[in-house]
Amino acid sequence: MTSSQTLYDVAIIGTGMGGSILGTILARQGLNVVMFEAACHPKFAIGESMILESSEALRLMAIQYDVPELAYFSSENYRAYVGNSHGVKRHFGFMHHQANHPHDPNHVLQAVIPREPYGHELHLYRQDSDYYFMSLAIRYGATVFQKTGIEAVDIADDCVNITTQKGTQFQAQYIVDAGGFRSLLAQKYDLRDYNLQVHSRSIFTHMIDVPSVHHAGPSQEEQGVLHSMFEGTLHHIFPGGWLWVIPFNNHKDSTNPLCSVGLMLDPRQHPKPEGLSAQEEFDQFVQKYPSIHEHLKEGKPVRDWVSTGRIQYSSKRVVGDRFCLLGHAAGFIDPLFSRGLYITFASITVLAQKLIDAHQTQDYSRQAFLSVEDLTLKFLHTNDRLVANAYRSFQDHRLWTLYAINWILGAYLELLKLGEGRAVYEKTGDPASLKVYENYHLSMLGGGFEPYERLHDDINRLMESLDPHQEFDFDAAANSFAANQNGSQLEVTLNAIRERYNEAQWIPPSIKNLMLDKKYLDPRLRNFLRVWKQRHSENAYWQYFFGHLSTRSLLWHLLKDKWRYSAHQLTRTKLQNFRQLERFPSNLTVPPPRASVVVQDVSVASG
Repeated sequence: MTSSQTLYDVAIIGTGMGGSILGTILARQGLNVVMFEAACHPKFAIGESMILESSEALRLMAIQYDVPELAYFSSENYRAYVGNSHGVKRHFGFMHHQANHPHDPNHVLQAVIPREPYGHELHLYRQDSDYYFMSLAIRYGATVFQKTGIEAVDIADDCVNITTQKGTQFQAQYIVDAGGFRSLLAQKYDLRDYNLQVHSRSIFTHMIDVPSVHHAGPSQEEQGVLHSMFEGTLHHIFPGGWLWVIPFNNHKDSTNPLCSVGLMLDPRQHPKPEGLSAQEEFDQFVQKYPSIHEHLKEGKPVRDWVSTGRIQYSSKRVVGDRFCLLGHAAGFIDPLFSRGLYITFASITVLAQKLIDAHQTQDYSRQAFLSVEDLTLKFLHTNDRLVANAYRSFQDHRLWTLYAINWILGAYLELLKLGEGRAVYEKTGDPASLKVYENYHLSMLGGGFEPYERLHDDINRLMESLDPHQEFDFDAAANSFAANQNGSQLEVTLNAIRERYNEAQWIPPSIKNLMLDKKYLDPRLRNFLRVWKQRHSENAYWQYFFGHLSTRSLLWHLLKDKWRYSAHQLTRTKLQNFRQLERFPSNLTVPPPRASVVVQDVSVASG
């Protein structure tokens, strides 16, 4: 058995996006970091749909921790930096279906992502994005071992002892497990918690030859939406589940013909059949929905299908003395609203600072890291309730549309609070303003705004008051609703939800308009800021989200961001940097790495 002679500050298990971003930040801040990857990059991963909050979290971390490259995946405008293997995301698109019926073009919803000021979002081709971030960690000085699984972790009072599967030993002051569901530390300490509301299983792969849904069904004009469904993350939703379609080839510059396709099913309503392969089950299921079948019938898988059991889990604890679970090692709910990466990024934002502080104080106790656990579990539980009630709403397209307003509103407010932190920092230079998650006790939706939190709770209680048996017998429920439209439980719930929204005068008009059969969220900024018509001093919404900024400061910040993050300016900056590097190859913008990637298990780490 051989041992490394280096005592590392932090060891990280897993070099997916979460582990690699954390390793990059810590190495940039001067910590000695070692990272272990059981597989080898590039490698397949899902979790491919970015959202506004995830992108703003990356921009926040890029500034807070002086790693500008973290922002490269925050917008389509960075494609000159990250390449054209990624798709564009101009919206969250939803098409509601009923079994054995063609899709009704009126049963659509499009949560449009504003183009200004940052550009639209990305569909991440994870084998490229994750490889990039691991390479970035190396560039900033982390030591990385690929094809190096971990056999054992023993946490002593004064350090962490790590043994690889080939017997090599390492020591670190602290260990972060970013190894996903099969987290070694979660298993070691029996931390898994399965007491969650959501029940779903998954079947997924990557395909080629998946056309735009408009080629096989209603046109964009017939649906009355702002963008083609092909230009965003498409969700086919139906009672008891949903199906994602995430194209990487949906823009003219794409070099990637693939499309991510996955089916999510509640096993209580759609139990896993015996004797069928994953592809056979997928094909058999989508035939129940004529429009979905027509959309995907020409698609061809390029890799083996993956079929899972129930995928929901959380953790009894996230931190302990000298250890932390990060990302999917801590928990996972369901990819419906693409919250997984955001939860991971939020946890990294807080955890990185705690580790930097601990490097100075040498306090690696559980108590010193409790805020990371509080945030992670709070976000997971918020997501669990959100997704569980979304599944309930799939029984009726009207109920789904109303419940989706709750999600859209919460996401918008969360984005506002994150953006305010960066805007205040730009105005004052106070780095404390970037600690948004700790300053405002965010919970994944609503930005910590109490009126939203009360509304969110009311809407969820109304959803949870619906007869749980109706969600598992759609035809019977539909007949019941049709028999007594005015007095049914569904109609009572629909009216009560509408009433709650109407009472909340602070909700932006563009979001409220979704109650009026508007099929897409109008992304124009003026529709979100019409609260200016009220006196600022009398407007709790304005005071909470914009009270630290004058109207002039806010508009100036948005204008500067529009210029700073424009495709033209970013491409121009990249060209300037390349020319400078070409003329002065030793003039790097970051220190040279202390270690290089190691693709096999070796006895002693370099650096």
